[in-house]
Amino acid sequence: MMNNPSTDRTSRTILLIEDSEDDYEATMRAFRKTNFHNPVHWCQSGQAALDFLQHAAAPDTKHPGIILLDLNMPGLDGRRTLQHIKEDQALKRIPIIILTTSGDERDVAACYQLGANTYIQKPIAFDGLIEAIKQLKEYWFEIALLPTD
Repeated sequence: MMNNPSTDRTSRTILLIEDSEDDYEATMRAFRKTNFHNPVHWCQSGQAALDFLQHAAAPDTKHPGIILLDLNMPGLDGRRTLQHIKEDQALKRIPIIILTTSGDERDVAACYQLGANTYIQKPIAFDGLIEAIKQLKEYWFEIALLPTD
């Protein structure tokens, strides 16, 4: 018997890869304002995210449902993190949503070329962030079907 993919939507972990504590806090406030109750695992660097995902690839461990990825981080930046994830056979099916301040067309093109599923420029105003998170929630957790482990 197949599981209904919609039954575990609110239990799917979101991996938030964001180096800025302020942006992390704003995103979490936007999650609360939009009644987005999925568990969130926060990694402050690309390397920490890859380490977490390698642990999540262990038997009896579920991958995150989606990844929200900032581009401009010190060390292993978002572009290289995206590339590493999409090159890994065990991880490449996880949808990756770029959530970044950059609206540079070169970044947009490069991220889609590397396999990003969506590219969202972070709104400057908090109300804009709330609306972006609301739409992200509606699409990725109410309309789209996510891959299961």
